[in-house]
Amino acid sequence: MPAAPDDMFGSQVPRLFTAPPTFSSSAGQEAVELAAMAGLDLMPWQQHVLDVGLRERDDGKWAAFECCVNVPRQNGKGGIIEGRELAGLYLLGDHLIIHSAHEFKTSRVAFQRIMSLIDGCYDLRKRVKKVLNNTTETSITLNSGQSLQFLARSGSSGRGFTGDCNVLDEDMILGDNAMGALMPTMSAIENPQLWYLGSAGIGPLSVQLARLRQRALAALESGEPDPSLAYFEWSVDPHVDECPPGCTAHDSSDDMASWAKANPSLGYLISPDYVRNERASLGTGGVFERERLGVGDYPSDSADTWQVIAEEPWRALAVGDVQAVGEAQRRGPVSFSLDMTPERSYAAICAAFPYLGGVHVVVVDHRPGTAWIVERAKDLHARWNPRCWVVEPASPAASFIPELEDELAIEALKPKARETAAACGQFYDAVATQGLTHFDDAPMASALAGAQKRPLGDAWAWARRIPSVDISPLMAGTLAKWGLSVEIEEHEDPLDNIL
Repeated sequence: MPAAPDDMFGSQVPRLFTAPPTFSSSAGQEAVELAAMAGLDLMPWQQHVLDVGLRERDDGKWAAFECCVNVPRQNGKGGIIEGRELAGLYLLGDHLIIHSAHEFKTSRVAFQRIMSLIDGCYDLRKRVKKVLNNTTETSITLNSGQSLQFLARSGSSGRGFTGDCNVLDEDMILGDNAMGALMPTMSAIENPQLWYLGSAGIGPLSVQLARLRQRALAALESGEPDPSLAYFEWSVDPHVDECPPGCTAHDSSDDMASWAKANPSLGYLISPDYVRNERASLGTGGVFERERLGVGDYPSDSADTWQVIAEEPWRALAVGDVQAVGEAQRRGPVSFSLDMTPERSYAAICAAFPYLGGVHVVVVDHRPGTAWIVERAKDLHARWNPRCWVVEPASPAASFIPELEDELAIEALKPKARETAAACGQFYDAVATQGLTHFDDAPMASALAGAQKRPLGDAWAWARRIPSVDISPLMAGTLAKWGLSVEIEEHEDPLDNIL
């Protein structure tokens, strides 16, 4: 790996960003100037976060009720916290700010940092009435009665407080119990705000961060910003096993451009040479990718599952008479469809055919990677002589259309966007009217459990980019069912005009 250049700087723009579109002004610049007066000079990316997070609507309310900053460690998220808390105390009139972290020692460090800023500025220090730092309370109270409280998160911490602003540090360790204790404290506040700050998700501990990230990704997928969330994530989109040599769609952990993409403070607080040494020391076990490149593990939220089609009616449509279903499939007609995840990590082939006056949908195959697809399709085509193969031309599987058409000597059905929306609607209606049966395939159930909608014109389609949810079986099943009823153009054989 070559030496990192000394003039290398991190990206000041997050890779993933969404924010409420409607606002009339921002208190961000005033917050930046106040921080500078206290001796805290914020970097451009920190200023950007404060500018967006402190945007206000015409009615004076915050444009974003929730602000989430997901950035690798040691980039300076503490500066954003200090800028927001100073602004809340000295500019915005927040009566109570609650600062919490997973461990109290982290909250205590945050207290010491902001106290050093206040103590170093006479204009701020003279407005302080009381400072407590003992075993029962750590807080800063101004002459006006405004207060900044520092807590460790637990099932009871925060209950009874009514905070105008809650700052949740170390949000990668934040679950339902802590949120259940803290969220109700804001219900009586006229203009509350929540700030989440931390680094990449670490699996089951990152429940709330996963929810926020899922909302952000859904907003980016649909093109419709979340109306109450500002989300900033500095990270990379890493290579997967199926990436071909020279893949430019994903990021390499050895590429210095990846380091800059994920670390906005590279060249400011973090030296490129240190990252180079860090990469060599941590190796390829995934620690470097998580801690320095923001590649997290985000759990699916069981509380948000089965949002579109409820679990009970879906399970009720399961059938177990394999012999009868097999006979129906042999009678045909049969339609097949192929779909895969955006990362090409998994692919699915589904079939649909008439059964008991409706349609039976089955997951024929669902495997990692893509190398198996064509041979499996050839085998299925030879065995069942299907009426069609359906592949959405705007999907990740579209790259296989030419090879499928060539190997199977067919022309695949390629639904347009409105036809994809119609297929999703027909699948939904078939479940609602009990016109669909299935074998309760686990991949299909998992896909439905985490499936969400994305707007598609005046209708909707299944949302592909939801964290931890592989909807390829659902998408393939939806399109296979659609392929049974769609009209297929009969292409005239040129020999017919000769004979």
